Amino acid sequence: MLHVMLFEPRIAGNTGNAIRLSAATGATLHLVEPLGFDLSEPKLRRAGLDYHDLAHTVVHPGLEAALAAVPGARVLAFTTQATTSYADVAYADDDVLLFGPEPTGLPAEVLAHPRVTAHVRIPMLPGRRSLNLANCVAVATYEAWRQLGFDAGV
Repeated sequence: MLHVMLFEPRIAGNTGNAIRLSAATGATLHLVEPLGFDLSEPKLRRAGLDYHDLAHTVVHPGLEAALAAVPGARVLAFTTQATTSYADVAYADDDVLLFGPEPTGLPAEVLAHPRVTAHVRIPMLPGRRSLNLANCVAVATYEAWRQLGFDAGV
């Protein structure tokens, strides 16, 4: 089972899309507070459609609590500052795919956290700041799930 962790997400629609992705892939979605929205916001509900009951979503009061929920798991921090491509990682069951808030990304103290195993990036053309968070989560989650043989997928 993969884990997707959104550190202090700010945009309800992106989190709603991540909830839908979690339901579709079986990945557990971890949301690290503070959130930039209320979980009952219409934009979050609309983006997640009726998948909320099918997704395993856990809200944590902070990063330490979130990381304690996945003891021993590798934590792969996605950042535009990394040199390793997400496609060059050999993903393992129970990996944590960690993403930062919109629009800043993961702060330096999170990137330097001792539990962070690696920094990885999703390549893009030069001069572009970043991809949309929901798109990054989808690209990375599907690559990891593909490598794991789309376990339980049809």
